[in-house]
Amino acid sequence: MKFTNGYWRIREEIEPVYAVECYDWEQYHDQLVVYVATKHMGDRGDTLNQPLLTVTFSSPMENVIKVSAVHFKGTAYKGPHYEVAEQKGDFISITEEEEKITYTSGKTSAVIYKSANSWRVEFKDGDRLLTESSYRNLAYMHNRETKKSYMVEQLLLDVGENVYGLGERYTPFIKNGQTVEIWNEDGGTASEQTYKNVPFYITNKGYGVFVGHPGDVHFEVGSEKVERVQFSVQTERLDYYILNGQTPKGTVQLYTELTGKPALPPAWSFGLWLTTSFTTSYDEATVTSFIQGMEDRDIPLHTFHFDCFWMKGYEWCSFEWDKDTFPDPEGMLRRYKERGLHICVWINSYIAQKSVLFNEGMENGYFVKTLDDDIWQCDRWQAGMALVDFTNPEACKWYQDKLEKLIDMGVDCFKTDFGERIPVTGVKYYDGSDTVKMHNYYTYLYNKTVFELLERKLGKDKALVFARSTAAGGQKFPVHWGGDCTATYPSMAENLRGGLSLSLGGYGYWSHDIGGFEQTASADVYKRWCAFGLLSSHSRLHGSTSYRVPWLFDEEACDVLRKFVKLKCSLMPYLYSQALKANKEGIPMMRPMFLEFPEDLTCETLDKQYMLGDSLLVAPIFKKNGEISYYLPEGSWTNYLTGEVKTGGKWYKEVFDYFHLPLMVRENTALAVGNCEEKPDYNYTDGTMLKLFQVKDGAEFHVLIPDENGKEAMKVEVLKKSEKILVKVAGGKNWKVEANGYPEAMIHYSEDNAEVIL
Repeated sequence: MKFTNGYWRIREEIEPVYAVECYDWEQYHDQLVVYVATKHMGDRGDTLNQPLLTVTFSSPMENVIKVSAVHFKGTAYKGPHYEVAEQKGDFISITEEEEKITYTSGKTSAVIYKSANSWRVEFKDGDRLLTESSYRNLAYMHNRETKKSYMVEQLLLDVGENVYGLGERYTPFIKNGQTVEIWNEDGGTASEQTYKNVPFYITNKGYGVFVGHPGDVHFEVGSEKVERVQFSVQTERLDYYILNGQTPKGTVQLYTELTGKPALPPAWSFGLWLTTSFTTSYDEATVTSFIQGMEDRDIPLHTFHFDCFWMKGYEWCSFEWDKDTFPDPEGMLRRYKERGLHICVWINSYIAQKSVLFNEGMENGYFVKTLDDDIWQCDRWQAGMALVDFTNPEACKWYQDKLEKLIDMGVDCFKTDFGERIPVTGVKYYDGSDTVKMHNYYTYLYNKTVFELLERKLGKDKALVFARSTAAGGQKFPVHWGGDCTATYPSMAENLRGGLSLSLGGYGYWSHDIGGFEQTASADVYKRWCAFGLLSSHSRLHGSTSYRVPWLFDEEACDVLRKFVKLKCSLMPYLYSQALKANKEGIPMMRPMFLEFPEDLTCETLDKQYMLGDSLLVAPIFKKNGEISYYLPEGSWTNYLTGEVKTGGKWYKEVFDYFHLPLMVRENTALAVGNCEEKPDYNYTDGTMLKLFQVKDGAEFHVLIPDENGKEAMKVEVLKKSEKILVKVAGGKNWKVEANGYPEAMIHYSEDNAEVIL
């Protein structure tokens, strides 16, 4: 939200109150409370008839500084509130000098200057300035016309500093110059709106800022004051956190320590998903024909998803199969499970008036209500639909009980769709939550309710949802997909931008509709998207009004899909190790290039390629002629599909057919490749091929390979000295070594190691 008219003037309707100088301060245990005058204190009379801002500095964990700026303390600060962790330990200090007070957490400090008429707070990493708030930055703004008031902060942008993140955003990857509203909407992927808003950004200086307010936060990223990131909220209190992980990757990791790390999805979920599509006609015969068609063409299929019309229209959600279309759902699911498939069904949190559940929910008070205690309803999606009130524990249990019957029937997971169309006026929640804050936070409670049911019924290592909307902290309940895109190259690229932005909020796993959701892709787009989709953490074929089975595009599409499904299955020992890293460390599987190579200035702007884990670089192709320009950072890189070795630190321009793309392996890599191309869940430690890529003299590294349940099961250590590479293995069996790039290599095996003679 913008409050100024140019740099010097304020908009006529705005009455500003700025932080001007430090008036006094107090220490309460590990908290520093600073009283900030909003005019210069010339004499004691200046304390009269003016606001005073109370700014509290605290630290929930090392290298995280929380700032709480308050105007009227007595105004209720209603929930919901983001769940944040607190760390115990002796990592906080508060010191005073003549000109400043320093609040320190670990290596990170907030330096508050006491000079008259000169409010200034510097946030520092040791002696290095991260950002600061000073002249006319921290403020309380009142709009005389609307009678609304806002807390505002503006943090310095350094020369050459880029801002990234703020959720899954499809606009340009670098957010400088953009206005960003943290407000979940069902806007599709071709707009500035998004389903996944996260009020957290990081910069290429290696720190991040998390605004701890679940409501309607507005960011002006160099788009009002071009040298500042401004964030504002209609509130009397503004909380934000400075996170200093020292590098972009370290800061993402620190953010997930604060707000939660993603759960580890089961290994089977990394395979190929196929759906009925949305409004297409289908029954058991149709679904079976798709499954059989994939089998006949030797295309491994692992999960089948039933979209909305598994239930009758007008009855979403009843959680009952449409008996006219699926007369024997139990038998059908049993037959599909016997074929080795996992099952997902579509749900949302809206209960239509025609649903058999509506009266039950209404009579028991399980729905969001109006201020007059009526049930809030609308016709926008399903006729007369109501909204499940997840602030009511009994409503959560009721909702879970309905889903539990589907799990007992054979359903493995749920596509938790929607959750963005949440009203804010004229409604109330069971627990009295602030309705504006609940607009975004609702989807957190929705996904949490479903995810916790799956954990309880199936086990913590087998739970996942397939979610469209989310809020900060929602990374704990994977997996998330990109929403409604179109079947075009631009939409394919905007999906990638969105996924990379989302990853910076700690989202470890991410998917998108292969081939696009709206419209029907050309065979060309479909085949290119298949390669991109199978080189994402999760891979789903899904559409709106047409099916997404490959033979409806052309027969070559079957060949392309088959190749990349089998490739992904073979790479699962590596991929699942990276999934485990996302779970343990908070580092996403799909990473923007600058996250992995923060010292490489070229990587700061790259948004059409990405790192898939530590060692694989993927550059999807977005042109019909197969032409692509991509960048390789310093070092030697090997195309996994062709074996060609390239020198990094430069751009390449090439043309690829549908069966190839830049899938580049980083030097000093021992890539664990499995012995199975048919499914993603198998024993990753039996018959593993350890492929060595461009191991340099003096290199020493290790690789941890999990079993299919996510437990570390095999450790590989690699050391190169002179003309030998020593590979030591613990925990695996029947493993082999392949020294890529050294065709004349001689390999000598002993019980637990191999020696490569170059």
